[in-house]
Amino acid sequence: MMELLRVTGLNVHYGGIHALKDVSFTINTGEIVTLIGANGAGKSTTLRAISGIVPKSGGTVEFKGQDITNLPAYKTAGLRLTHVPEGRCVFPNLSVEVNLQLGAYRRKDKEQIHKDLERVYTLFPRLAERRRQLAGSLSGGEQQMLAMGRGLMSNPELMLLDEPSMGLAPLLVREIFRVIGEINQSGTTILLVEQNAKMALNIANRAYVLENGAVKLSGSTAELLQDERVRKAYLGG
Repeated sequence: MMELLRVTGLNVHYGGIHALKDVSFTINTGEIVTLIGANGAGKSTTLRAISGIVPKSGGTVEFKGQDITNLPAYKTAGLRLTHVPEGRCVFPNLSVEVNLQLGAYRRKDKEQIHKDLERVYTLFPRLAERRRQLAGSLSGGEQQMLAMGRGLMSNPELMLLDEPSMGLAPLLVREIFRVIGEINQSGTTILLVEQNAKMALNIANRAYVLENGAVKLSGSTAELLQDERVRKAYLGG
């Protein structure tokens, strides 16, 4: 497997708060890798630092062998590295279809963009039914589908998914995770941040456990599902 992303010694400060402390990990092409940990552990900050939303105070980020440590977010998006943020962040006063089209704003391949739009509608039939509807009128689950669909419209090699199941009913959580699996199987590598550690570990290949801004454990998800520390802290014993 080829290495797609390498994060080395990543540090982030928010004022006097040391949010990330020498975080290091790798992701190989075709994997789903998950970051798990308690609220405030640094999971979302890690994604924001990778995509260029927050500045780093130390360390490096390499994507496909290219140093992207200091690239702003709009430039990392042009490298086929897509960040689907926590909280969905859809454009509420625009239609579902326009939201999706905005995901492809850097692309010029019109024919493939149309094919990708139809692919999103196949993955998320509810979005197809609501393509003319304002995004702000969608349910929370539908907005999450829209955020993921918009991310797919950039044709990403690597998708950073931040808390895709947050606030959703159990039935919708299962649907979202089913689609994450389909997206991965179709060739997109995924870095997943998720509070639902059990679901995340069941879908991922490998995992890193963050505590207080630092990596404390790592391994295959099979190993971590059996790890007593992980079971007690994140899986209910």
